[in-house]
Amino acid sequence: MRVITGTARGRKLKEPADMRIRPTTDMVKESIFNIIQFQVEGARVLDLFAGTGQLGIEALSRGAEECVFIDSSRESLKLCRENVESCELGARAKFTNTDAMSYLKSGEKFDIVFLDPPYDTDLLENAIKSAVMFDILRENGIMVCESRKDKSLPDPEREGYSKREYKYGKIKLTVFRKG
Repeated sequence: MRVITGTARGRKLKEPADMRIRPTTDMVKESIFNIIQFQVEGARVLDLFAGTGQLGIEALSRGAEECVFIDSSRESLKLCRENVESCELGARAKFTNTDAMSYLKSGEKFDIVFLDPPYDTDLLENAIKSAVMFDILRENGIMVCESRKDKSLPDPEREGYSKREYKYGKIKLTVFRKG
């Protein structure tokens, strides 16, 4: 795992010791940032199931104003914090060890939200529903969801959202835009 571009370009990120965390591949990560490239500069970002933190770190490296990293695992959040610090991006990062669904209830607003929870759970569907219900996206905000290619995700139950899917091998990216 490495940072693809920006101020931390080429920095290697620490990987998890076990497979409980499934990092996004560099190819999929590059695709994500090709899709959202014009929205990153100056954005307020939420990396909800942070894991290693690589999606939020990539956003910070590319000029995001701030990234909030959320993970329910203390171990994952520690690894995330170490990766952020090794890329010298800590001044624009916040870390919270809490349950994702609880955090969404805060109603904080973001320009970009990354949702990449463990596969084979209902966390992604629940996070999408909660994010829309608690209206956490700013106007023109983007929510990027990673899942298995065959996973069907719900349409937002609120007007003003669009949905687009991209497939990369066994992975599907679903991008929701508000406004």
